[in-house]
Amino acid sequence: MTAVQLNAEIYRAMGVIAEDEQLLARAAKYLKKLALTKQADPTVMTKEEFLAKLEQGEEDYRQGRTYAMLPGESFSDFRKRIGR
Repeated sequence: MTAVQLNAEIYRAMGVIAEDEQLLARAAKYLKKLALTKQADPTVMTKEEFLAKLEQGEEDYRQGRTYAMLPGESFSDFRKRIGR
């Protein structure tokens, strides 16, 4: 479903509850909560952003820009070694 279709569906549903102030208040509260979640979560990205990150990772791999854990190395030590 596209963003335009989703917007239309949301507006249709709001039209159904438009006469009930309590339901509208609950819907508004939930939508605000969703909006804050998107703003607060740095991992949320669009499909295009995700695919671009995958493409960049594949290019890094092709260019040999990779890291490997050493035998017996802990994940914490690995992260420190590569600077992350």
